[in-house]
Amino acid sequence: MIVLNKDGMLIQKEQDVVPFRNRVKEYAVKIGMSLVNQTKLITAASELVRNMLKYGGGGNTLIEVVSKGRENGIRLTFSDKGPGITDIQLAMKDGYSTGKSLGLGLPGAKRLVSEFDIKSIPGSGTTVTVIKWKNG
Repeated sequence: MIVLNKDGMLIQKEQDVVPFRNRVKEYAVKIGMSLVNQTKLITAASELVRNMLKYGGGGNTLIEVVSKGRENGIRLTFSDKGPGITDIQLAMKDGYSTGKSLGLGLPGAKRLVSEFDIKSIPGSGTTVTVIKWKNG
């Protein structure tokens, strides 16, 4: 996989979410992603960035345009230094929530993207990486 372009943003407060979403949209438009796939990507990005704020106290995001063969896509990485997730398998189940939400965040985001990866070390933080391919 080749990284064609990248951009990082620090997310520390709720007001950082909209500029981040706008930046994700700019990148998706730039590669010619359909409106449906843009919407899926931005919805997943919103869920993940809000999770990072709520549970991880904020963190860093990375937006990358990636290429694999003839396929272009957007890779988003969300990294925080929060408490981490003790049981990732449980956290990925629909309806599971440690907060007072519907528990659709992680599994919902996973369904909206092409590739989803989560790594978490309790006490050290969590990193979620997603890819949405232009045509997938």
